[in-house]
Amino acid sequence: MKNIRNFCIIAHIDHGKSTLADRMIEKTNTLSDRELQNQVLDDMDLEREKGITIKSHAIQMEYARGGQKYTLNLIDTPGHVDFSYEVSRAIASCEGALLVVDATQGIQAQTISNLYLALENDLEIIPVLNKIDVDSAMVDEVRDQIIDLIGCKPEEILLASGKTGQGVIEVLDAIVDRIPAPKGDEEAPLQALIFDSVFNSFRGIIAYFRVMNGTLRKGDKVKFVNLGNEYTADEIGVLKLKLSPRDEIKAGDVGYIISGIKNSADVKVGDTITHVARPCDKGIEGFENVKPMLFAGVYPVDTSEYEDLRASIEKLQLNDASLTFEPESSLALGFGFRCGFLGLLHLDIVQERLYREFDMDVITTVPNVSYRVTTTKGEVSEVHNPSGLPEPTLIQKIEEPYIMAQIITKSDYLGSVIKLCIDRRGTLLNQTFLTQDRVEVNFEMPLSEIVFDFYDKLKSISRGYASFDYHATGYKDSKLAKLDILLNSEPVDALSSLIYYDHAYDFSRRMCEKLKELIPRQQFDVAIQAAIGSKIIARETVKAVRKDVTAKCYGGDISRKRKLLEKQKKGKKRMRQSGNVEVPQQAFLAVLKMD
Repeated sequence: MKNIRNFCIIAHIDHGKSTLADRMIEKTNTLSDRELQNQVLDDMDLEREKGITIKSHAIQMEYARGGQKYTLNLIDTPGHVDFSYEVSRAIASCEGALLVVDATQGIQAQTISNLYLALENDLEIIPVLNKIDVDSAMVDEVRDQIIDLIGCKPEEILLASGKTGQGVIEVLDAIVDRIPAPKGDEEAPLQALIFDSVFNSFRGIIAYFRVMNGTLRKGDKVKFVNLGNEYTADEIGVLKLKLSPRDEIKAGDVGYIISGIKNSADVKVGDTITHVARPCDKGIEGFENVKPMLFAGVYPVDTSEYEDLRASIEKLQLNDASLTFEPESSLALGFGFRCGFLGLLHLDIVQERLYREFDMDVITTVPNVSYRVTTTKGEVSEVHNPSGLPEPTLIQKIEEPYIMAQIITKSDYLGSVIKLCIDRRGTLLNQTFLTQDRVEVNFEMPLSEIVFDFYDKLKSISRGYASFDYHATGYKDSKLAKLDILLNSEPVDALSSLIYYDHAYDFSRRMCEKLKELIPRQQFDVAIQAAIGSKIIARETVKAVRKDVTAKCYGGDISRKRKLLEKQKKGKKRMRQSGNVEVPQQAFLAVLKMD
């Protein structure tokens, strides 16, 4: 066990984690030349297309030094704030972390928040300065930033380049020298923590685990502590690029187990595996339950596919434990699910994965956050959906979730960044100059103001320099109103939203204009209205498609024309009573992209 090292790579998005992992795999000869490719651990098509890591990936490497063979278990983690739950799980199963900082960008917001996550778990931190081969690298400046941040000595910071492979051997040596070997007793009762799982249509559910104490052998009878189910370990092994079977896995190591589990509800991330014959006293303190940041309804395009959608979301949840869901129904869209996401990118990725991996075409409603409502009777309830809001006369107060936003930007863009945050109802708490031209600002602001397009706007006003990170701080009283969209006096509940009262008029006018462009013309006039309670605050009309019924009347008495127009008018009136308006999918998405 003294020759095992478990570590993860943490960094801000796009600082070169996956490229550095490629070079480590190359230098330890873990894969053959034929298997090697760029971002070898990013095995999802989506990850390659977008150039981001979505899932944490584990791989085992063998490193020989001075006649000793070391087993290195590496977990490559995502950098985007929407996938920070993946990072927390990777950190919980390691003893050390490589903190990668881009020499051209310096320390950014996600670098700091991931570092704090690692320090809370008492991980050994090895700072690595990456991309030193780039012409615009600011090695000395960024080195000083790292020293200020973690208080290490200058010589402890390793210089490397994921692209050229320079300095990677020094990084591997530092992992062996500085990261402690795992603690644990091979003879104690088995205790293994499940940190991830995937669904395989042939083998059932494959659970990935880290053994804390004891030894697991092939064919053992095992039990999942929290759920109490018993299974036989049909196959166990370690995680190379593909699954690599072994006869036993001992304390301190990372591996996988296949035991023919078919039902996705039987495997929970954070559960403990132990032996049936000699169980451990208690389960390992697992991961905290994830708190979704925003909610959206996910509905099948064809209502008959409801059960297929449920099965697909359950299988996806195995691989993405931060996704939560519960059934709900909508007047406009039928039966579907109310899903909780960690951010808009997360929602986008889940929708895309449902389509690619499970061939499920879904409609997603307008995302919103959860509000806390106190009624006049003093009852407190959480509302995820505007349709679940009590009558306005019964509401005593509505509270909305607030976050602490941490933004790091160049000082040239400070004014625009502060203006953006104040426009979004933010309160400036403090600002700190990290260096002469880099400043960190902290704002307290409502979560509902950042879930749509805040990140995109921040990136565009700072020319891509500003980095952003946030964490929830609790609920505060707010002046909110429920905005309903009516089509021909019928409310479309999928388009209704809870909105800050002072922004309602402007938002509803833009929304009605956008819907007017998107809703196809009918044989009758379609009235698009926005209402708060019974008060209409904006309206647009989609004009009817008309046939020129008077075309055959050339000259003659006006009463002949009038008779034909009256006849047409009656038909239009009858049609309006029975006709219904289809809302296209673009209309639901357009609300997100309204500028």
